[in-house]
Amino acid sequence: MTPQQVVLRLGELTLKGRNRHRFEQAVLQQLKRVLRPWGAIKYEKEFGRITLHLNGTPYETVREPLKTVFGVVSFSPVLTTELELERVQETALLAMRAMESQPRTFKVSVRRVNKSFPHDSQEMNRLVGGFVLRAMPDLKVDVHRPEAELKVELRERQALVYSQVDRGAGGFPLGTNGKAVLMLSGGIDSPVAGYLAMRQGLAVEAVHFHSYPYTSERSQEKVKELVRKLAVYAGPIKLHMVPFTSVQTKIHEAYRENLLITILRRAMMRIAEKLAEANGAGAIVTGESLGQVASQTLASMNAIGRAVHLPLIRPLVCMEKLEIIRLAEAIDSYEVSILPYEDCCTLFLPPSPSTNPNLKVVESIEAGMPWLQEEMDEAVRNTETLWIDTDRRAEQEDRFSSFF
Repeated sequence: MTPQQVVLRLGELTLKGRNRHRFEQAVLQQLKRVLRPWGAIKYEKEFGRITLHLNGTPYETVREPLKTVFGVVSFSPVLTTELELERVQETALLAMRAMESQPRTFKVSVRRVNKSFPHDSQEMNRLVGGFVLRAMPDLKVDVHRPEAELKVELRERQALVYSQVDRGAGGFPLGTNGKAVLMLSGGIDSPVAGYLAMRQGLAVEAVHFHSYPYTSERSQEKVKELVRKLAVYAGPIKLHMVPFTSVQTKIHEAYRENLLITILRRAMMRIAEKLAEANGAGAIVTGESLGQVASQTLASMNAIGRAVHLPLIRPLVCMEKLEIIRLAEAIDSYEVSILPYEDCCTLFLPPSPSTNPNLKVVESIEAGMPWLQEEMDEAVRNTETLWIDTDRRAEQEDRFSSFF
């Protein structure tokens, strides 16, 4: 079977009222980005769906890219034919015979959009189903739990016939709910948090803290590779590489007790907030999951989060580790995340980090570090900004930032 079209369904985007057009345009923009290599494809918008006219492009070549477009709930490769009963019957039979594994039971579901077509939906169910049964006598009809469902849509100018429904990425179109910065470590959790944030319509810029030379350049390359995994879903992504060595070592020289991790993470939050504000982002996304480590208890997250004023988005906060790993595997970031390259969070760990930090005590310790603000400002000034894409050849350094 060689489909002529692909029908993409946009789900809840059709409920967005006056904003629906903006959401559809955002999906269309992402579709054109991921399908750019196939210039013959044409696009047609309808209420609640977008139709791709393949014009000879093989469906299997675009199937995987379509799964990366947020806002698309599902999609189907479609055979088209004239609005004539005999042609619809023949095309339905062709679709059934082309299935990869032949089902034992099936049903026909006809939707008659064109009310001038001489046979109504129920009559067409019988006419098409009977034609297929006569040609394929081993098949049986099961209207309740069929192994295959053959769908026929009688449109204004043509009939669509299909049975395959592929699951899309779902969610909201990228960027339709604003922009955030993603605090990206080299671990498993934060790339998954970034993916979930993007699926909810947030464009993201990644912020990574490194402590070179205490951490190797390989750990920085690992983070870039994680951003490439996210760029599959978003296109080029900004990565802000923050030199955290001076901040981290000076804090460690001044304080080495059980609140060290809390103080370090509050400094990271403040730097991330400055980068967010300089780049027009309205929130900070983290990979925190409640109870996983000492800095992710409720008291710790409160003490750390109170360092900033921007909203903190924690997509993983109530997820179990195995759920997070499954998602990491699904977005192809897991194998990169488990590479054994250290990050700055593994340095200078106290023997017993506090799981119940007192905010007033933390603020009192920070008050004894009058140099801390200048150190954080210096880290922001020395931040290196890169554009990371799936194609390494397209990546480039962006040394000009709005805070310079």
